[in-house]
Amino acid sequence: MAELLSVRDLRVRFHRAPPGRYAVDGVSFSLEEGEILGLVGESGSGKTVTAMTVSGLLPRRQTQVSGSVILAGREILGSSEAQLRALQGSDLAVVFQEPMTSLNPVLRIGPQVEESLRFHTRLSAGERRQRALEAMAQAELPDPEALYRKYPHELSGGMLQRVMIAAAIVSRPKLLLADEPTTALDVTIQAQILALLKKLSLENHMAILFISHDLNVVRRLCRRVAVMQRGRLVETGTAEELFRAPREDYTRQLIAAIPTRERRLDV
Repeated sequence: MAELLSVRDLRVRFHRAPPGRYAVDGVSFSLEEGEILGLVGESGSGKTVTAMTVSGLLPRRQTQVSGSVILAGREILGSSEAQLRALQGSDLAVVFQEPMTSLNPVLRIGPQVEESLRFHTRLSAGERRQRALEAMAQAELPDPEALYRKYPHELSGGMLQRVMIAAAIVSRPKLLLADEPTTALDVTIQAQILALLKKLSLENHMAILFISHDLNVVRRLCRRVAVMQRGRLVETGTAEELFRAPREDYTRQLIAAIPTRERRLDV
């Protein structure tokens, strides 16, 4: 597989932070086409800031950023806002933790799934609608035609997260950034969303950078895992390697925090 994403010596510092204090400090990793990489760590470890920087969504006026982030052969750091918008409408998409904060409560589901197509393509209204229905079907939403005209408050939490996934894949991105997308869901729905993401990655040859504080969730989805602590990568390897023979005390602590029964479950 070819390399899709290359992050090299990434450093991010918020202007309000004390001198020398970095939210992300010298992080380097890569992601191949169609690969699912887990970025795991406790709250404040820098994983979300890393993902926001990769996506180009980190507020530039609030931060000092250095290093290199190359996606599909294009450098993201230093790109203009217009270049970033074009990238976000084609090669890159993001799914956040809380769909209710990302969806407009007064707009119907269909137009919100179509939004990136409306801004980044010249497709007709009919073509956009068809692509939205196809994405909703891919996200395993029941009866997309009926859901197209519903409002967010009419859907369950699990269905809303599937809507967000449909909105992300409608532009057929090469890379999906998923930031804690299952945290607010119950265990059964969480497992369904993880299975859906794995299926979409395989079917669409789409790479996923999956952000989580839960190493057990990451183990179920990702082939490789990168562990962050205090802004730095402390350990990387396959999911099985990290579980069977973790090298760092911090990784061992994350594994120890998993309930015993969950730790024994097969991937």
